[in-house]
Amino acid sequence: MGKGTTITQPTLSAVVITFNEEKNISRCINSLQAVCDEIIIVDSFSSDNTIVLARELPKVKAHQTPWKGYSETKNFANALASGKFILSVDADEELSAELQEAIARALPTLGDNETCEVNRLTNYCGRWIRHSGWYPEYKTRLFPKEGSQWHGSLHEELVRSTPRASRRLAGHLLHYSYPTVQSHLNKIDRYASLAVKKDTDAGKRYDLLTHGILKPFFVFVRKYFLQAGFLDGYYGFVIAVNSAYERFLRYAKYRELRR
Repeated sequence: MGKGTTITQPTLSAVVITFNEEKNISRCINSLQAVCDEIIIVDSFSSDNTIVLARELPKVKAHQTPWKGYSETKNFANALASGKFILSVDADEELSAELQEAIARALPTLGDNETCEVNRLTNYCGRWIRHSGWYPEYKTRLFPKEGSQWHGSLHEELVRSTPRASRRLAGHLLHYSYPTVQSHLNKIDRYASLAVKKDTDAGKRYDLLTHGILKPFFVFVRKYFLQAGFLDGYYGFVIAVNSAYERFLRYAKYRELRR
């Protein structure tokens, strides 16, 4: 390398989709400031102060659009980013200090077709959950803008137009998804509805023995015993019960839909 030659670091755009996230959005954005060149917020017309709080913070470019579903809304947001690489973060997530440092170190060395996985650690009612099948939870969240698309209506998945190389980053993506047990139940209700719609659209049928009884039972056994949910204390038990309930709720919603 010749004297005076400089290495230009690729630009990084954070992308966050929001709806009624006034309790989380400032924490999320503040954790992105040190590593991102711009922060794209796409809000689906929140009825609270989400968009107002977001616009008060540096580097933020805030937009609003009607809700299009998880994948389509994220793809719309990605198209607004000007960075070569995108860091996709949910509004109830925060980069740990170690993850911030790992992103800063990795960015100058990322290849044009390379993605990065981060390890998400979830906070449930004030307790960090390190078992129950919730941890470790690696998610692809840093990727090239070019050739990347989110697919799927329930658990969206990043799809690349060409084969990709991947690396895992140190640190945690801190996930504050469940401040109360009721917030978990509310999410279960939404996800069960989406899962049933996806299955019925695909022609899948549910029956009482398999989907209403056996699957909920085995989900509880897997979460609490096989995945060591008992080590997460009381909330490990709550997670196991709620996970089993979500499976039963799919069956109940399927029956309602069929009627």
